[in-house]
Amino acid sequence: MEDEILGAARRLIDAFARHDRDAYFAAFAPEATFIFHNLDRTLKSRAEYEAEWALWESRDGFRVRGCRSSEQRLQMVGETGIFTHAVSTDVAFGDDEATTQERETIVFARDAAGAWKAVHEHLSAPTTPTS
Repeated sequence: MEDEILGAARRLIDAFARHDRDAYFAAFAPEATFIFHNLDRTLKSRAEYEAEWALWESRDGFRVRGCRSSEQRLQMVGETGIFTHAVSTDVAFGDDEATTQERETIVFARDAAGAWKAVHEHLSAPTTPTS
């Protein structure tokens, strides 16, 4: 079970890194929810996220140029997999390029066909340690 979830996480990350919208969104259940630190609201479905992504592309020239995952951890809670990692993402907004450093939690559950799908994603901005 753990290897299957880690494989699903790897495919999701790889699709994101290639800016492969179809493969990326196929990794999420239709009812998946999304919390992103750079949005002022929760996206309550995959369709809402897809619409937001399309807006970023058309309005902002958004493109993912690459993505690297580290500090991966999978925690099993019954039949649910909680995948956490640090993620470094190269993005472009028109002619401007940037690299972001974030933390992410992705929750996986089996769908009716038995495939592992992401049902929740939470992207957090990195915190600066206090001394």
